[in-house]
Amino acid sequence: MKNLLTFWMIALLTIGCASAQNKKDKDKATTQTETKKSTKTESKEINWMSIEEAVAAQKKNPKKIFLDAYTKWCGPCKMLDRNTFHNANVVKYVNEHYYAVKFDAEGPDPITFKGKTYTNPNYKPNKRGRNGVHELSSFFGVHAYPTMLFFDEEANIIMPATGYLKPQQLEIYLKLVAQDDYKKLKSKEEWEAYQKNFVPTF
Repeated sequence: MKNLLTFWMIALLTIGCASAQNKKDKDKATTQTETKKSTKTESKEINWMSIEEAVAAQKKNPKKIFLDAYTKWCGPCKMLDRNTFHNANVVKYVNEHYYAVKFDAEGPDPITFKGKTYTNPNYKPNKRGRNGVHELSSFFGVHAYPTMLFFDEEANIIMPATGYLKPQQLEIYLKLVAQDDYKKLKSKEEWEAYQKNFVPTF
């Protein structure tokens, strides 16, 4: 598992995010039309919860976790929330396939994860800008914002995705993990081929 996580971290940092901009828009237009029709009765928001709530939910109904690590001062984090996390396709897919977690990586609240409680000892109330680093953020290996983390059904980290991603750029990661395709990719070349052959529908 450690080697697989290391591979993904290296691959994501060196290769960057897949944009799939060279794909044709025909399927996208069709999907958007269908989504507009179907989302009338569906949630328009991602069902965010805490990491404690997500882990508890996994025990009753196993599902992967999608975690958004953000900070209040992070501009790209706000863009991600406004543009990507409110996209109808992203909302629908995340709600169906993941337990979604919002995690303030500089927040003051204690968080218990896998039997250990993490805090932010350097947090200062009413301070503007950077405000210490939550111990859980360090435990997860988050060093940039935004960072999105994917966890398996037992709350083990699978892989990170960093930076501002548009809906189609995030789509490949959401489906890569939800469909367990990440388990089949063992090299940089296989990941590059996966990106090249991926057909976005968001």
